[in-house]
Amino acid sequence: MFRRFSVNFAIFSMVLDALLVAAALALATHLRPALNQLSFAQQVNPDVRTPLPVYPIFMALWVVVLLVVSVYDGRKNLRVVNELTSLTFGIALAAIASAGVLYLSYRDVSRLLFITFVLLAFVFLASWRLMVRLAWRRRNLQPSRRRVLIVGAGKVGQRICEQITQHGHLGLEFVGFLDDERNLDEVIGYLDEARTLVTEHRVDDVVIALPGWAYERVNHLVAELHDVAVKVWVIPDYFSITLHRATVDEFAGIPMLDLRAPALSDYKRMLKRVFDLVLCILALPVALPLMGVIALAIRLDSPGPVLFRQQRVGENGRLFEMYKFRSMVMDAEERREQVEQMDAHGNIIHKRINDPRITRVGALLRRTSLDELPQIVNVLKGEMSLVGPRPELPYLVEKYEPWQRKRFAVPQGITGWWQINGRSDRPMHLHTEDDLYYVQNYSIALDLLIILRTFWAVLRGQGAY
Repeated sequence: MFRRFSVNFAIFSMVLDALLVAAALALATHLRPALNQLSFAQQVNPDVRTPLPVYPIFMALWVVVLLVVSVYDGRKNLRVVNELTSLTFGIALAAIASAGVLYLSYRDVSRLLFITFVLLAFVFLASWRLMVRLAWRRRNLQPSRRRVLIVGAGKVGQRICEQITQHGHLGLEFVGFLDDERNLDEVIGYLDEARTLVTEHRVDDVVIALPGWAYERVNHLVAELHDVAVKVWVIPDYFSITLHRATVDEFAGIPMLDLRAPALSDYKRMLKRVFDLVLCILALPVALPLMGVIALAIRLDSPGPVLFRQQRVGENGRLFEMYKFRSMVMDAEERREQVEQMDAHGNIIHKRINDPRITRVGALLRRTSLDELPQIVNVLKGEMSLVGPRPELPYLVEKYEPWQRKRFAVPQGITGWWQINGRSDRPMHLHTEDDLYYVQNYSIALDLLIILRTFWAVLRGQGAY
């Protein structure tokens, strides 16, 4: 989702900054001959040119420096003064690094041209950030406001409500209080109604602000919301009830424990998103013609749509529509009970060899895993990643034990640790430990290893049906 504090917005900022750095360098080069009139300026040729290799070097260098000094971390730059301070410090470091590059390579670049470039780059990079802040504040253009439900209408809860109301630019919207004492107009229900009200009011964040004597209710409340796609926050120094891990963070300017803290830090998440986008874009020239051929083959083989759309459970339990090439007959879902079986422990097995619902082209697509190609669209939309636990069917997730839900702490993927260690031979809902291994050991290197081993698993065709 494209929000100010989202990974997608950070990537957009990096790309825009790189383009603006190039624009500043080009404009400075164009303006340099006009600066010959200055008394201290060294005379340069009217057709002065900046060497072309300098452009990509500066673009990459500036973005990397700004990334290192956390300019793209929205949480650390909540206030405009913090963002401008980080940006100024980052630009100063980037300018020093750029000067070093020129000293070691293109020493004939005009020093006045370089100073002009740095000043223009600062103006460009600061201006677009200020314009975005102004647009969001004046026109309320924040695409997705987070709806907040506060559990506890006491002094702490009311203080949080005041913070949310006073800082509307944060993108937070107060829904109401839950409290067993209905002594305020803003109290919309009792604690026992939490699950129902969270769903009815489309709540994104639940903040637990109960007094100490009432915290015996927290275990029950958190357990009740364990399968609802909301973040759960609590005032520190009480409990550490968590889906994957708990971290201290700021919410509306108040330190709290995030009980749904993601397994990936913002930095790791950004690297993973960039990794996904780069590989997908590189794969598109090959993937698009192949997808066209597959679509034609499906059309000629059997009646029905080319794509199969199915609701799946994504990161943090959020539902989304996953795309695949249709590999079964039209009424496959209605005939699902014909192929589902129970193992000795009562677990559902919903895949089997020689499934009568699979079409001729579908059998080839499944054996080669080409039916998964349309999920590149899900990756580009940010709903999935190239590597991660497979998104599961909602009706199977309903049967999960609480510990199994930890697999949703990271973005769900097209391929993952489970696929390269068995694929359909080992139903994923019965081997959650493979997904938890990935969650606990995530790295870009592991993603690369899984992608390479996926090609080998596909070539062998083992467990694919």
